[in-house]
Amino acid sequence: MAITSAICNSFKTQILTGVHNFTNGGNQFKLALYTSSANLSKSTTQYVTNGEVANGNGYTTEGIVLTNVTPALSGDVACCDFSDVSFTSASFTTRGCLIYNETVANDPAVCAIDFGGDKTVSSGTFTIQFPAADASNAIVRIA
Repeated sequence: MAITSAICNSFKTQILTGVHNFTNGGNQFKLALYTSSANLSKSTTQYVTNGEVANGNGYTTEGIVLTNVTPALSGDVACCDFSDVSFTSASFTTRGCLIYNETVANDPAVCAIDFGGDKTVSSGTFTIQFPAADASNAIVRIA
């Protein structure tokens, strides 16, 4: 199996039909962690449980709620950002994650992210830092 970093194709059409509201206070987005046995890519359409990090040891199935930062323009690129998240008292190994919209029926996928290798935490804090919300770095950007 594999995780490939990509904005999900289904998300691209859903933004044109008003499915997702990234405004702070809009829809609730979550970040779920996955092991190397997961299959996540541009073809992922919704939150899936196959390959998700096991419940317990600092991780809860379905992931962690993200705090939206209202989208803005960086030059001609629309960018969306989230506040950094941490899993405390954690002991697990993860290869990547999926950001999805928990507010909408069927939990539609936004993007899959490959961490570039297995990341392991043992009785500590696992933190995901989102990059700057600009045209070159934002996790979700539309040019």
